Order: sequence, then C-alpha cells, then structure tokens
Amino acid sequence: MKELPAAGAAETPNPVSVLIPTWNGKDILRSCLDSLAQQTFKDFEVIVAENGSTDGTAEMLAQEFAWVRIVALERNLGFARGVQAAYDVARGALIVLLNNDTEAAPTWLAELVAAANDHPEAASFACKILLHQDRARLHSAGDYYGLDGVPGNRGVWEPDGPTFSERGWVFGAQGAACAYRRSLLEAIGFFDENLVSYCEDVDLSWRANLQGYRCLYVPEARVFHHVSATGGGVLASYYCGRNFISVAVKDIPGPFWRRYWMRIIGQQLVIAFQALRNFRGEAARARLRGQIAGLASIPAMLRKRRVVQGHVTADLAQVEKLMGPWVLPLDKERH
Repeated sequence: MKELPAAGAAETPNPVSVLIPTWNGKDILRSCLDSLAQQTFKDFEVIVAENGSTDGTAEMLAQEFAWVRIVALERNLGFARGVQAAYDVARGALIVLLNNDTEAAPTWLAELVAAANDHPEAASFACKILLHQDRARLHSAGDYYGLDGVPGNRGVWEPDGPTFSERGWVFGAQGAACAYRRSLLEAIGFFDENLVSYCEDVDLSWRANLQGYRCLYVPEARVFHHVSATGGGVLASYYCGRNFISVAVKDIPGPFWRRYWMRIIGQQLVIAFQALRNFRGEAARARLRGQIAGLASIPAMLRKRRVVQGHVTADLAQVEKLMGPWVLPLDKERH
C-alpha cells in the first residue's frame, strides 16, 4: 500500500478545498452552503464551479455568499469538467467534493480532516451519505464494483446501523461527498472528462486501486443527500448506460476479464433486454442510446486502457478483495 502525506502537510492558505459543481440549483445550493457555514472545522475554502446556470445562481452567490470563490463557466460542462475547473484554482492539500444537493453535518469536515491526519496510508476518503428525506436510511457507505462490471453504492436504500458504522477499507468513494489527497490526484490524475458525468468517480477509484492507493470509509463524516435533485432521470440513464461499458473496457484488468467476461457481457445484455422491455419509457430509451454510445467509445477506451493497465503496480488479489459491498478492517490492510 502506498503512503501519501497527511492532509495538512502542504503549506497552503487553506489545508482543505471544498469543490462544488452546480447548474440550475440555486435554492438547493443555498442549503448546501449554509451547512458549510456551520462546520466546526473552519480552515477551508469553498469553490463553486458555476456551469452557466440560468436561474440566478451567480447573482445569489455574489449577494449571499461573498466568502465562496466562484469559477464561472459559460455553459454546462458536466460534473467532471466542472470539478476540474474548480480544482485548477484550489489551494488545499485535501480536495473535498460535495454535490450541490447535499447538506453536511456540522462535524463533517472535522471528521474527514481527522481521518486524513490519523491515516496517512489512506489516499481517499468515503463519507457516510444518508438520504436527506429519510436520515436513518443510506444512499452510500462507499462504492463497490461488481464482478459483473456494474458499480454500486454500499448500503443504498438500507437502514443505517452497526454494519455501516465501522471504519475500514472500501473500493472507492461516492463522488457526491468524498475527499482525495492532492498528492493522489497529482500521481494518477483527476476525473476523466470524457466520461462527463456518472462513473467518473468509479474510474478514478479503479486507477487508484490499480496503483496501490486505498480508500478509507469514514462513517463519522455524515452528509445528507437529496439524490439527483439536479440530475438523474434520462441524463443518468444515458451516462450510466454509456459509462458502465467505458469504465469496464478502460479499467478492468486482463486477469479479471479472462475470469469474469461472461458475467460482464451477460449483465450488459440483461440491461439492454430490460430497457427494450420498457422501451416506451424515455429513461429506457436513453439507457439503450447510452449502451450504443458505450460500444462506439470502445476504440477510444482501449487507447486509454493501455495507459491505465501500463501503470498497474498493485496486487490484483488485494484489489479483488476490495471490490465487494463490504468493509475490510484496517488491520487487514495496514502494513
């Protein structure tokens, strides 16, 4: 396992940068920023990537949140490019992502920073993300990646409880609320902007795992998520349809493909069949269009695959242990 500097190691004006991409979500963004103003940890900057909203978001930010740094984009460039635009001006050693449709518990940042300082062997950090409308139920307790090539959120829709209160290693962090060390991003790069939205966090998790970097689940760092308040629906169906295929082609290592190719291809056929059965629905048609776009992206993803697989340094047996919807205890991975 590779070890990276602790969160506050870099001499920066703020050791933590919170990046929030937004598009036409003025009122829900206001709630998000209000929750950041209540954080018990104070030494952080907030950068909002404003993706050309038409609902008065820019004016609201200027009038009500003078302490927020704004990166104004001319049009909606999607999640990955919005995050990159904010990251380009960020100064923190710990890069924290937050969706605009979330509210953070007051101790959220304090818990993330404490975990980063306590665990230098961790390169990224997954939060406990609960449903805003039902705060006893989960949206994500970290990400996993199925052997059928389909990513998922640990604990999604399940009641919170002891199973999801254990700190430990997971495959990756849900991009709605998570943290990455800057040193990790400098080593492996940030989001693949060609993915646009959805699964860009899964792709980053793959690249990190394949180079021996690990993600720590921090259940004490709690965020409440409205879930697709400014996305989802047809948009999510299309990009998930496309990016499930793109990420599988780009990131799944050869030994896993040779072992699980029937599961991976079979699951894509199941997804296509289900979409065809529901073809009258707009989301189902979007999923099919996404799958077609995913197949069309294979040549480009194969070119990217050569780079990703050329940098594999991790023990793939250890990577496979991290792929399931569980937490590996700290003592199982720490050296």
